[in-house]
Formats: sequence, structure tokens, C-alpha cells
Amino acid sequence: MRKLTYFVACSLDGFIGDETGDATALMTYVDEELLGFLTTEYPETLPTHGRRALGLGDPENRRFDTIIQGRASYDLALKEGVTSPYAHLRQYVASRTLAESPDPDVEIIADGLLDRVRALKAEDGELGIYLCGGSRLAGELFDEIDELVIKTYPVVYGRGMPMFATGFPVAGFGLESVRTLTNGVLVRTYARRR
Repeated sequence: MRKLTYFVACSLDGFIGDETGDATALMTYVDEELLGFLTTEYPETLPTHGRRALGLGDPENRRFDTIIQGRASYDLALKEGVTSPYAHLRQYVASRTLAESPDPDVEIIADGLLDRVRALKAEDGELGIYLCGGSRLAGELFDEIDELVIKTYPVVYGRGMPMFATGFPVAGFGLESVRTLTNGVLVRTYARRR
């Protein structure tokens, strides 16, 4: 069974962005050390167009071969004219409002999201599935999330978009590892307790 990993950036108080979803305040902490960590440990989480802007080639997929993201996350790339933001992965966008995909390499999941994710998890393979966000999608898929990788930035929003939309029961996760970067960013990995 393949793992679904919610790999997410958040503030100290658990928000992935302000009330509109804007995460610009978190991006001020993206420095050489953080980029080095990402390109070494989670290379496939950097979008293809971002990798090219940094002069990096296509990554060797170390952890994931598939990405699921919500419409708002996908819209960030579309606003830049990028229709296939993770060309090095199989790409799925969960959206009830996007009628058709603007790119043949991006599949829209309008209905049956939970069944589709379960089918992806049941596929043979060693690489997992990267859940890119956002809040509502993570809340909807909460029971299917096997692992959390939370990049916590030293910022407090006070209010905003939570890591998970509400409406699910309390669940426990066990701490697997913590990595501290010199800019104050913590990267914590948790596994679901079943």
C-alpha cells in the first residue's frame, strides 16, 4: 500500500496562509539551506518551472510519483501560465469547478475523490503520493493521510487558513523525526497511528 503524505508549510499557529490563502509571509524564509534540504530530501516537491528557474534539472523522484492538489493550489501555477506544474509526477487536481483540464498531463477529479485516492494508494509501487493542499482537500482526505511532513515557519498569523478544514474526529500521529534549520524553520515528520 502506497502512502499519502501531506507535505505542507505552515505558521507556528498552524495556518498555511492568511485568510485568503496567501502564504507570502512564509516564503521569506526560503533560503539556500531550505532549498538544499528540499532538493536533497524532497526534490519532487519543487514544481518543474521552479526547478528550471533555479537551474535545476528534472529530479530523481525519491519519495513520490504522484501529486494531488486542490484547485486553489493549482490556480497558483495557472496564474503564471503554467498548466503542468509538476511535469515530473502524475498530476491530479481535485476540483468541482474546473470543467476540463488545460493540460493533457493533468487529470481533474471532480467526483469520487476518496475512491480515486484509495485506488492510487492500492497501486503497486514503492513511491508515494504527495498531497499538496490545501485546507479543504486535506480535511476531506484526512482519514487517508498516512504521513504528515510539516515545515513550520517562525511566523504567527493569528488567523487564516488552517492546515485542515474541520469536521473529522481526533486522530493520533507519532513523531518520526525533526529537522531544525538555522533560519528557524522546523521540519517535522509524523506517521499516523493506526
